Amino acid sequence: MPKPPTNPTLYDDLIMVTISFLKKNGYLKLNQWRNGTITWLRDGNKISSISIKVNTQPESKYIELDYKCNGNQINYKVQLISVTSNIGKGIVWYFICPHTGKRCRKLYLANTYFYHRSAFNGCMYRIQTESKINRLITQKYKPMHKGNEYDQLKEKYFKFYYNGLPTKRYLRIMKKINKTKNLPDHFFDKFRTGKFC
Repeated sequence: MPKPPTNPTLYDDLIMVTISFLKKNGYLKLNQWRNGTITWLRDGNKISSISIKVNTQPESKYIELDYKCNGNQINYKVQLISVTSNIGKGIVWYFICPHTGKRCRKLYLANTYFYHRSAFNGCMYRIQTESKINRLITQKYKPMHKGNEYDQLKEKYFKFYYNGLPTKRYLRIMKKINKTKNLPDHFFDKFRTGKFC
């Protein structure tokens, strides 16, 4: 008898609040109080938005989330903490999950509240739902997906050389690109036959 499908909730599809977004948009400057809106888009269409207030005053650091979920108005605060970077330059910000108490840099909305991923049962990453053969294909032929490498070379401040020598990042990217160029002509025959080893 076949195993019934579970159709788990995927972390990849959930909306989330991240420290990187707050930092990039200037919410995490010290000694300030600022409010704004986070909007999520999918395929260019707005899927959701929430209002936020961020307080980085020394006596009380938090982000206040205000949104509607399942017809109910939700409003609560999530504590923020800042710790000195391990290299001694600057500080690193974290959320303290209101449910688990864990320190984290991403909060996911799977039910009603934004929590650390460990607060949800039955959620998985998309890669965890793939079959072994799909994982093997991804691992073995990852160099085929070269678009990302070319995009990195076009970045505004990308450094190709430093002190007259190629940078390590440039050499690493070129190694991936060259692997892709060396794929055999019969590469796609392997997909048709299902023989990948």
